Amino acid sequence: MPRRQLTDRFCQHAKVRQGDVQTDYFDEETPGLALRVSRSGLKSWTYFYTHGKRRRLTFGTYPATSLAGARSKADTAKAEIEAGNSPQPATSDSFKAICEEYLSRDAKRLRTKADRERVLNRLVYPAFGQRLISEIKRSEIVRFLDRIEDNSGPVAADRTLALIRKIMNWHSSRSDEFRSPIVMGMARTKPKERQRERVLSDDELRAVWLNAKSPFGAMVKFILLTGARRSEASEMTWDEISDGDWVLPARRNKAKVDLVRPLSKAAFDVLPSRAGDFVFTTDGETPISGFSKFKEAIEQASGTSGWTLHDLRRTARSLMSRAEVNADIAERCLGHVIPGVRGVYDRHEYHREKKLAFEALASLILRIVGGKAEVAPIKGGSRT
Repeated sequence: MPRRQLTDRFCQHAKVRQGDVQTDYFDEETPGLALRVSRSGLKSWTYFYTHGKRRRLTFGTYPATSLAGARSKADTAKAEIEAGNSPQPATSDSFKAICEEYLSRDAKRLRTKADRERVLNRLVYPAFGQRLISEIKRSEIVRFLDRIEDNSGPVAADRTLALIRKIMNWHSSRSDEFRSPIVMGMARTKPKERQRERVLSDDELRAVWLNAKSPFGAMVKFILLTGARRSEASEMTWDEISDGDWVLPARRNKAKVDLVRPLSKAAFDVLPSRAGDFVFTTDGETPISGFSKFKEAIEQASGTSGWTLHDLRRTARSLMSRAEVNADIAERCLGHVIPGVRGVYDRHEYHREKKLAFEALASLILRIVGGKAEVAPIKGGSRT
């Protein structure tokens, strides 16, 4: 817990100490005040105090809130505490509280609600969760998006921006005073640039497959063999596998129904040895993460770049068509909802047909990897 006389110069150049996820630099001049620096480069002001129990108050980010401004807020908070009051802002006015109300009211029926919650918990709340929504500045959001773009790319930054814009616009429609700080021109890409059609060629697929090592490499192969989404595969548990099937629970997929994927022999063959509850893990306790560094290693080893994990899912779907899998069956294999009256009235699970489809997909992939890309049409009448 480093303590020092904070100065503007120090705050400008402060970095995380080696080995820390985040470092709190406590100010000797104002007891309880600390500059919190995270690995992502985010710098925020926190004030530690005791009000019944140990608590922490977030004042804002640096340099949007200056050192002098943070000290002034700390003095105000201290006066509130000495008067017997809690200095925390009204819960209903915090950005996190407004996000939670939005999720419970406006987004509760959306298939993407769980995805939105993950983005908020992982990225947005650490930066703005405890802030008053009225105090979040446009310049802070811009710098926040800069960090996401630097770490995860412009598309990830734009998706996060779209979610923040949606929530702020929703709150603005319910408030007499609030006006969203988000304006035109803050996006990092154009809509056409976000539309991807990338499908790995046979040579690219072979190179990626042969150089896919480690638990991440196993997950890459598994996505190709099952057409699973990244989050579906990365958070997969051993308990979800039973009697040759992978049963993805409704809470973990966009269709919001239990999705049964009969696994091919090849899919079982690429699964790593069990090392905890999660199938793909590096520590035996949590789902695999750090996709960027693992993917970069595969790209360098294979000489194949410019692809994403979702492109593997698109590639799997394209290979199913190439293997002459019926389109409806292929869509069901990927967990898509069949539109129209077929989706409404046809409740047959097509377990046998999906199993044949996944075996056909595996057969074609293994032929490509082995340098023999002849298409082997599936048997059993799944093509109509």
